[in-house]
Amino acid sequence: MATFNLRRFSKPEMLRRIDRKHLIAFLEPHAAYFSARGVELPPVQQEDGLDYNALSHILLTPDGSTPDDLAEALFYVNEVSTPEGFDSIQDEIAGTDIDVEIGENAAPADLAIQVWMADREVIEKVHAEQFFMNVRSFEYFKTKKNPLPDFVLPSEETLAALEANLDEWFSKKRRGKYSKVFVYPKEGHTWFLVRHGKPYAREAVIKAGESTSQYFRPEKFDVLAYNPVIGEIRMNAETKGEKELYRKKFGLHLFGNEEFFSERSRFDLEPLRQIGEEALLCDDVEGIEYVRLKEVQFFWGGAHKDIEIRRSEDMFASLRDRDKTLPAGGKIVKASFQIKFDGSKTPRSVTLSSGNRAQFKRDGDAEVIERWLGLRGFIVGAGGVSDE
Repeated sequence: MATFNLRRFSKPEMLRRIDRKHLIAFLEPHAAYFSARGVELPPVQQEDGLDYNALSHILLTPDGSTPDDLAEALFYVNEVSTPEGFDSIQDEIAGTDIDVEIGENAAPADLAIQVWMADREVIEKVHAEQFFMNVRSFEYFKTKKNPLPDFVLPSEETLAALEANLDEWFSKKRRGKYSKVFVYPKEGHTWFLVRHGKPYAREAVIKAGESTSQYFRPEKFDVLAYNPVIGEIRMNAETKGEKELYRKKFGLHLFGNEEFFSERSRFDLEPLRQIGEEALLCDDVEGIEYVRLKEVQFFWGGAHKDIEIRRSEDMFASLRDRDKTLPAGGKIVKASFQIKFDGSKTPRSVTLSSGNRAQFKRDGDAEVIERWLGLRGFIVGAGGVSDE
C-alpha cells in the first residue's frame, strides 16, 4: 500500500461533512482501538458525543497499534474522496442496489465510505483507475496472426486463472501473492491494471520512544492496453521479467497462446529524414494543433560507439533558416517531439525510441499520439489501420 497520508482527514470539519451515522458505522468495528487511544465511539442512533477533534488527531497519527484493515480502509477512502473519484464511484454503482440505497446528499467522502462498506471492490477499482494518468512510458508487442482473432472481454473465470498464473510467478520472485487484474474497456482499447506486491521493504520507525523496524510489502500497479484493431498490446512494468510474464500470460489467457504477442512492435524514425518536415503534419488528426521536433539522437557507431544529440526549440525551422537538412548518415535512434493538443495551454513532450518504447507526458494522450504516428509512418506495419 502507498504511504498512509490522510490529507482529506486533516481537519475536523472534513470529518463533519461525512454523515455521522455512516462515519460511526465505518469506524465501529475498531471501537476498542479508538477507546484505547482515548475516543469512545457513541452509538449510531445517539445524536451527539463524537469528539471530531480527538478523532481527527488519531486518524492523522497512526501508530503500531493501528489495525491493518482500518489503515487499509482509511487509505482507500481517502484516495478516492476527490471530485474525480466522486464521479467515478457513481459511474461504477450506476443501476445497482448500492446506488438506490445512497441518498442524494452524500458528499465525496460520505459516498466513498458507504460504497466501501457495501462493496470494497468498487472503491479498489476506482482507486486503481487513477493510475492510468500517471503512466509515462510503454513498450509495445504485437501478434503475427492474420487475420486477427476476435477479442472478447475476459470472464471472471479467465481473470481468476490469469491471476493464479501471475501469483505463481510473483511468489517465486518474492513479491507475494494476491495479484488483482482490473479491466477497463475505453476508447477502442481494453485496459488492464495489474495490482501486485513488490519485494519487502524496511523502514526505521520510533515505537514507545525506541528505534525499531517496520517491514511491509509496497503496492505496485502495472498498466497494459490491448488494441484489437492491430493486435498490439502495450505495457508499463518495472522489470524485464514482469514484461515477459505479461506478454506470455495475457497471450495465453486472452487468446490461448503464450506466444500470441511474439513480435516487438517497432517505431521507425526514418520518416524524419525521408520526408522531412512533412512527417510532422497533423491536420488530419483530430485533437492535435501542431507538432514540433525538439531533439534527435544519431548513432554513428564505430570503435567508440559515438552518439550525436541535436536539440532545438524547433529543429526543422532551424534547418530551414540555415538551409540545412538532417544528416544523411547515422541511425536515428531517438526523437523528442513537442505536441500541442487542442484545449491545452502548453504543449507536451513525447519521446520515441527506434525500438518499441514510447514516453508520454500523460497517458491520456496515447490514443491520439498513436493515431498520428501511424499516419506519418513512424509505426512499422501500421499501414492504413490507423484510420480506424
